[in-house]
Amino acid sequence: MRKQKLLLSLFLCFLVLILAACNGNDVSGYNEEGKEESVAENTENTDTEDNTDGTEDNAEDEIEVDYYQTPEMDFDLGGKTIKIVSWWDMTIPEDNPDNILRQENLEALMEKHNFQVEYVAIDYGEYQEKVTASLIAGEPIGDIVRLGKTYTVPALVKQDLLWPIDEYTKNTNVFNQNMTNNLYTYEGRGYGFTEDHKNLAQGIFYNRTLMNQLGMKPLQEYVEEDNWNWETFLEVAKEANKDTNNDGKLNIWGLANSSLMIHALYSNNTDLVNGDQQNLDDPATIEALEFESRLVTEQIPRPTEGGDWTEPGQFFRQGNTLMYAGADHEIGGFREDMPDYDIGFIPFPKGPSVTEYYSAEALLQALTIPKSVENPEQLMYIWEKINDIESIYDYPGQASYETNYTNEEDINNLRMVSENLLVLDYNTYPNLGYYDFVAEIGSGTSVSTVVEKYKPLFQSAIDEVWGD
Repeated sequence: MRKQKLLLSLFLCFLVLILAACNGNDVSGYNEEGKEESVAENTENTDTEDNTDGTEDNAEDEIEVDYYQTPEMDFDLGGKTIKIVSWWDMTIPEDNPDNILRQENLEALMEKHNFQVEYVAIDYGEYQEKVTASLIAGEPIGDIVRLGKTYTVPALVKQDLLWPIDEYTKNTNVFNQNMTNNLYTYEGRGYGFTEDHKNLAQGIFYNRTLMNQLGMKPLQEYVEEDNWNWETFLEVAKEANKDTNNDGKLNIWGLANSSLMIHALYSNNTDLVNGDQQNLDDPATIEALEFESRLVTEQIPRPTEGGDWTEPGQFFRQGNTLMYAGADHEIGGFREDMPDYDIGFIPFPKGPSVTEYYSAEALLQALTIPKSVENPEQLMYIWEKINDIESIYDYPGQASYETNYTNEEDINNLRMVSENLLVLDYNTYPNLGYYDFVAEIGSGTSVSTVVEKYKPLFQSAIDEVWGD
């Protein structure tokens, strides 16, 4: 009986709690006067009482972050105009929420530190000559100047013409660490910086519409099977070479590019040079050269019609060529010129020495600060504070990718290859003879013969740049 009474009492207590919850009331307590008040109301009253000293709660203005930020600096630039020089107008466009925030940050900084900004755009064709001459003369054309790596590292930095800036780029939310600490370095210091975390994505554009018309296996399946390599790539290119009107001549082709030297190198994680040494006899480089040679000996690409460097892209635009090796920024032109075709993107196939897909940049560029410009730490601070925002995007390049590509698989492929960026440095050496070298490989001359001929020539060209 006592057990039954105990159970009944527990049940009644439980029922009271349920009814109180159903009435939507807070669990109640009592104030010092014995009057009933809700716990929520009591908490609000306590918060109000805590602020009776008249100070404002600025917690909402203080955003905690999990990365390094340069401490606030107090300086007055006396109305100085900071010139930012590039081969395009770098004015911050208010075309998305991120850039609107950057522009707001800039305006606040200009007011606080008393300066103005002027964006200077110089035609690309004359850019290198003009900027380099101004640096050597000690009269830089700007305070923050974009420079190509090919003529900056080591040529300009070893002349002590630029500030090392790696000590100012610790904010990982703003500065691309790979650019400063790995790609734009000389004797252990970093000289280039950028807030752009999106790497160039190179790979294969393919005409998905033509692929389906030919009844070919979807190229994306090779990627998903982890079977997209040089061998399967050559097989696909050969399969697409067709004479569909039976006139004895090919009218459909598998590959627009007559040369794939750059792509062969980066897709096998190698280069023609390695630091201050030629790299022609490296096994991975030999494999890349052999692959390039096969294109010619096996007559795989669409034959040239005597056009210039734009010819492969024009071939692809005709809609009768399945694949074109290129860079992601070309998609806008393809979409405009090929409105009736579905264009896809996959990585350039893996070489035999790698297990991942790669991308490459042969004309890397970054921002720099000339040595004759005073107080580089202030300029770097301003650049950091302009770009230290909480982006609305989930990953670098999202806005561009989702604007230009509608297929999620294509976007995933772009993101995958861009994570593994190599910088090919052959353009750094004016007397390397790169195009003559490629032409000899393309003429059918054996790789071993070409390598032995060009090894000393390459090294001599490298020594000219790195030597004292």
